[in-house]
Parts: sequence; C-alpha cells; structure tokens
Amino acid sequence: MSAAPTSAPPAPARRAADTGLTSLMLVGGLLAAAVAAALLTMTGADRYLLQGLPDPGSLTRTGMTAVRVLAELSSALCVGGLLFAAFLVPQRDTGLLSVDGYRALRGAGVAAVVWAMSALLSVPFVVADAVGRPVTAVLDAQVLFDLVGALPQAGAWLLTVPVALAVAIATRVVVSWSWTAVLFLVSIAGLLPIAMTGHSSSGGQHDLATNSLLLHLVAAALWVGGLVALLAHARRRGAHLGLATARFSVVALVCWIVMAASGVINALVRLPLSDLLTSGYGLLVLAKTAGLLVLGLFGHLHRRQSVPRVRAGSPAALVRFAAVEVLVMFLTIGVAAALARTPPPPATGELGRVEAVLGYDLDGPPTLWRLLFDWRFDIVFGSAALLLAVAYLLGVRSMRARGHRWPVGRTVAWLLGCLTVLMATSSGIGRYAPAMFSVHMQSHMLLSMLAPVLLAMGGPVTLALRALRPAGRGAPPGPREWLLAAVHSPVARLLTRPVVALAIFVGSFYLLYLSGLFDAAVERHWAHLAMNAHFLLAGYLFYWPVVGIDPAPARPPHIVRLGMVFASLPFHAFFGVILMSMQTVIAAPFYRGLGLPWATDLLADQRLGGGIAWATGELPLVVVMIALLAQWARADDREARRQDRKMDDGHSDDHEAYNAMLRDLARRGRGEQASSRPSADHRHPRS
Repeated sequence: MSAAPTSAPPAPARRAADTGLTSLMLVGGLLAAAVAAALLTMTGADRYLLQGLPDPGSLTRTGMTAVRVLAELSSALCVGGLLFAAFLVPQRDTGLLSVDGYRALRGAGVAAVVWAMSALLSVPFVVADAVGRPVTAVLDAQVLFDLVGALPQAGAWLLTVPVALAVAIATRVVVSWSWTAVLFLVSIAGLLPIAMTGHSSSGGQHDLATNSLLLHLVAAALWVGGLVALLAHARRRGAHLGLATARFSVVALVCWIVMAASGVINALVRLPLSDLLTSGYGLLVLAKTAGLLVLGLFGHLHRRQSVPRVRAGSPAALVRFAAVEVLVMFLTIGVAAALARTPPPPATGELGRVEAVLGYDLDGPPTLWRLLFDWRFDIVFGSAALLLAVAYLLGVRSMRARGHRWPVGRTVAWLLGCLTVLMATSSGIGRYAPAMFSVHMQSHMLLSMLAPVLLAMGGPVTLALRALRPAGRGAPPGPREWLLAAVHSPVARLLTRPVVALAIFVGSFYLLYLSGLFDAAVERHWAHLAMNAHFLLAGYLFYWPVVGIDPAPARPPHIVRLGMVFASLPFHAFFGVILMSMQTVIAAPFYRGLGLPWATDLLADQRLGGGIAWATGELPLVVVMIALLAQWARADDREARRQDRKMDDGHSDDHEAYNAMLRDLARRGRGEQASSRPSADHRHPRS
C-alpha cells in the first residue's frame, strides 16, 4: 500500500468521476426503488396480514425498500469498480494501477461508503418490519441490541457494515494491482451475509435455495457493476477500451448463464409451478425472468455489434447499448428488491424437524448404500468440482493440440480429487454430514486429507501456465500473468511456509471442535459451506509444498517436507484419541433437536467419528509419505544423471572444485617462492 499514486489523475477529474458515479447511484436507486414500491403495492399489500403482524406504517415500508435498493445497487457498483480496476484494464509495468484503473478504484470507494451507510440504515428497518412497528419505535439502542441477535437478516446487514467500511478506507490508500485484487475478493465476501439470509434460508429445501441465491447475487453484482464501470470508462474515452469491452463480454456471458441457472433453481425451490400465475411472488418471478431475458438479448447484441465497433475505434455503439442495458438492469434490480420483500406462497403440508433444520428429510440410517448412492447435489461445491474437472481437461486438450504431452497420472490424480470433492459434498456422505457427527467427520477427512493430496499431485498451476498463452512483450497482462502474480504473492509465500501451513492444517482440528466453535456453527447452513471451504483450502495449502507438482513460493527441501509429514502424524492421532475418550457430546443440543431415531447414542456416534478421524487421517499421510519419498528418489536420480552428463562432457562440480583447489595451491606456492627470493634492494654492497 501507499499513501498516494505516483501519477494520480488531477483533483477535478477525480471529483468529476466521483460526482458522476454518485449521481448515477442516486438516479438508478430512485428508479429501482420506485419500481419496487409500485410492485409491492400491487402484489404484496397483504404480506403483513399473512404473517400475522401489524402494518408498521408507510415510512417503514417505503424506507426499507429504498434502503435495500440503494444497498444492493451500491454493493454492485463497488464490486464492479474493483473488477474493472483489477482485471478489465491493464496495470502499469511497475505493478501500480493505471489512471483508468485508479479512477475505477476511487469510484468503487464512493460506492463502498454508500454501501456501508445503507447497510447500517437497513438494520432498524429490518427490525421494525419484522416486529410490525414503526421504525421510529425501534431506534433505541437497547431495543436494537435485543432484537438484532434474534433476526438473522438484521445481523447480516450489521456484519456487512465493517466489510464495506474496510473497502471504502482501503480504496483511499491502495494504488497497486495486487492489493486491488485483494479488495475485489473482500468486496465479494461482503455480499455473502445477505445471500445467506431471507426467504431462501428457511423452509423446505433451503440448502438448495440458499446456494443458488448465493451464486445469483454474486453474478448479478459482477454483471451490473462491471457494466456500469465499463460505461463510465467509455464515456471518459479511456484507454484500452477495446480490451476492457472484450474482457467484460466474457464476464457478462458467464454471469448471465449463472444467473439464469441459479434463478431457475431458486424459483422452482420456493414456488410451485401451479402458483406461478396466481400469486404475487410468481408474477414477480415472471417479471424478473423477462428482465433477465431482455438483458441476455442485449448481451448478445453487445457481443455481435458493439465489441467489433469498439475494437475498430468507435465507442459510440457501446455507449448506446450499455446505457439502455443499464436502464433495464436498474428496473430488474427494482423487481428483485420487490421479490426479496415478498414472501413466497406458504408450503403445503407441515415440515418435519429434520427437513425444517436441514432443508431436506433423511430416509433412514446411513447405510453403505445410502452413503454412496443417496445423492443431493451441492450447487456450490458440486458445481465447482465439475467445472474444475472440465477446465483441467480443456487445458490438457490445448496442450495436446499444440503437440505437447501431459502426464496421464497427473490427469488421473486431478479427476480423482474432483470426484472426492463431489462425493464428500453431494453423495450420501454430504447428505448425512450435517445430521450426524460421524458422517460429518467422513466428509471432513475426505475434504482435508484426501482431496487436497490428489489435487496437488495434479499440478493445475503448471498445466495452466503451459496451456495459457503469455501476454507477450509490451502487451497487457492476462490470466497467465495474474496466476503467476498470485502464486508469487506475499500472501502465498506466507501461507505456504512450513510452520504456517502446518499450524493451519493441524490447528484447525483442535480450534474448531474443542473450542465450542463447532457447537455455535453446526446449525447454520453458511457455516457448513465455510467449514467445507476451509477444510479443502487448509489441506491444499499443506500438501502443495509437500507433494505438489506445481512450483510453490516457499518450497522447502525434501527433508523439511518429510519432517512436516512426520510432525502432523501425532497431532492427527492425538485428535482422534481425544474425540474417542471425551465424555461430553459436541453440539449435543443440535443433534438432540433433530431427534433421529437411529442416532440416540450421541456419545457413541462421536466416538465413531473420532475413530474415523484417527484411522482415515493416518492412511492419507502414509500415502503422502510414500509419494514424497518417491519424489525425493527421482530428484536424486535426476541430479545424479545431470552430474554424469557433466562428467561425460569433462565438467563436474566436484571435479571443478578439486581443480580450483589445486590451482589455488599452485598460486600460493608461486607466491611463497617469489617472496623468499632476495630482492634488488637487499643485495650485498660491493666491497
């Protein structure tokens, strides 16, 4: 970080950019809020009556809608501005942002301030709306403190505030590309709390609804915010407009596909087809679907017409298309805000305890057949596993098309790693994991012990670096250069240091299960997603420098890697022994609340989980040790062959060192002989 850029745009330009973005947010927010308010008036007038709550008044209804629209719009503009600054326009050779990137960064900072303010204002409105009282009646600090903890959505907005503020402050001091990329990831994380709350987080099949909504909101923010940033760049006639337009076209296509797929899944989960035309919620779904189709048409025309014209030096077509597309986006945001404020039709039938908590029911005890074949696809991790497998195979095909070979063993290892992730999250193991501690431990071991080993031995970074074409001298950096920068970043160097990687890998077992953290997180769906992500990433960070094929930023010698494996063995064994010998049940209230008739002895199930952690934790480490010793032997063999070749050519490191020693001794000998001869100044005088 640095206090100021070396070549920042002048103050009037910065103020003009900030003012233009602020005006755009205000106009767009007012338009979207007006659309949402009108739709709520037509479709959701009786929502309080259906929920058995008194009407909190027009100020609360209107204010909550306006504040939510402003929060969603500003968060999208913040994410899109950081996306544009980090990845759509090139940075300088020094690693600093260009002037156009810096402008987008500062615009994202303005949006982050509005995002933080609107998120903070959302807290009292959510509380007032939930209890059916005017917002002025809940502004007391003690009242808010008592109610926020009981309302997940209010807590989610409160959690969003520090994330948005951190992004806003950082945009004032960051000028490098690497830190801008980090801020982009932080802004994406700021979207997650809201995605995990609301209508999708409750009721039947809420796991599918929440996962689909998560992908939907992230894709929408990238699309809306990225397009607004691109439009602002085109109106400024900034540099590299053709490159930015082409890159955003790819991003927009991916976002549209993700939004379409996740929107269909979410609608099918929350709404029966019979209620599509007979309920206000269904009408809003149809309106949002229509807006999404129109946006898809605009995207198609954008790729067919405006992108070639921009590359030819005519940005006017882009400005016209993008302006209309942004208008449709704002209208769609208004529809989405109305949809979020409208409860779906009540489900027919009463949910059981298990389905109400997990989102689905369990048919019986976890037999081997059910664990292997009773599947429930995980939209987040299951989709990630399939996409990673397809991307890897495309990379291998690209290598072969250029006449290069890629080891079959690495491909097999990667595909098996993706299959392991899929099995751990989408098979019967993933289905039963939230309900039983022993099955949860099976999923944990697969994600942290087996899948990372196979993925690391697949060498994905090496494959990507060979399959992706370099940008070339003088060309803007692309995906290959971004990947190299990430691998050699200070964060990667820190996390792959032996002590740090070992502490994260082993310490997370004890911290999660023995500190009470698992007890507090087990009943929340987002916590299960976070735990699965942590298991996978912590394992990969540990095994990457140990047995990974890819070049690591902190690759220790083989003896140190072997020491890391030996050091982790007793910690895993001791953790399993602790679980097997405990007399208290971890997360006992949650598991008892499920009331599973085949899991009445929770302590026995926990001890079984400890045995699984002990047994399955040792086997992968033994496999890793064998693979590490084999890699060590191959490395020694390659070094021996290299030395033999040098010997055959008359060169050897040892031989050269021996000859250098002889030459040094000879020089010293000649120097001593020369110093022992009498000089002319010391001759005896003639008699």
